[in-house]
Amino acid sequence: MKGKSISGKYLFYGMLVGAAQFWNPAAAQSISLEKKWETVASLKEPESVLYDRANNVVYVSNINNPPAGKDGNGSVGRVSLTGEVTDVEWVVGGMDAPKGLGLTKGLLYVADLTKVVVIDVKTGKIVRTVEVPDAGMLNDITVDSKGVVYVSDSNKKRVYVINAGGSEVWLEKDHFLKPNGLLAHKDKFYMIDMNAGIFYEVNKKTKELRTIAEGLVGGDGIVPVGNDFIISNWNGELNHVSAKGEIKKLIDTKAEKINAADIDYIPEKKLLLVPTFFANKVVAYEVKIN
Repeated sequence: MKGKSISGKYLFYGMLVGAAQFWNPAAAQSISLEKKWETVASLKEPESVLYDRANNVVYVSNINNPPAGKDGNGSVGRVSLTGEVTDVEWVVGGMDAPKGLGLTKGLLYVADLTKVVVIDVKTGKIVRTVEVPDAGMLNDITVDSKGVVYVSDSNKKRVYVINAGGSEVWLEKDHFLKPNGLLAHKDKFYMIDMNAGIFYEVNKKTKELRTIAEGLVGGDGIVPVGNDFIISNWNGELNHVSAKGEIKKLIDTKAEKINAADIDYIPEKKLLLVPTFFANKVVAYEVKIN
């Protein structure tokens, strides 16, 4: 009897452990990408893409000759979810080399060298320009669940908050090399240091950093996929990074000289959007999760 009792306990315990592992929501995902479409190559060095659910359109920032810097020829275009370029230059004027995009309350925020340009998406008009004092090169933008707008400064190694009064430094560390991709997601905040190749979770209250993954030199855009992430590499890679920091390369287009800049992901459509910079197009992939 005693032997049977012990055996039964172990059997029950084993069943519980097995069930816990099976239902564990943080279990590793298997992700693959299948190309769905690409636009014609009519865009002008597209650096960032952002999906607007309310208007069912994708915004694209066009740097248009990056080496020229402050040349006034930057723009924002629009692309449909089936890959048509509806407007190569939807908003022109007032922008030099636009990069990261963020959207809140019907306003599109555009990172543009040393300023943030704010566009009313209904009218396509620039309604505000926020100059960021002492900025070097503003790069990516993210917006949190409360509508707070954050922008990275890759040259000055900072992250700013954009507010009604202008801007203020939100995060700055001496060891940063080139802060780029930002992601505010589910009350958490993430950042990739492009030159260091380190993917961080940032405590929004204390500003303490937790390293999630390393070895991502060239890291650019960050999107959440379930419990994990896809991180683009500007040189031409898309990488799956698990919540535990495991890295798996999904796409490599470096040999074709096709870049992968600041990406966006539409979870309800399982569609990953990739701006290709010098290739002048946006490529869409279906994200398959197993």
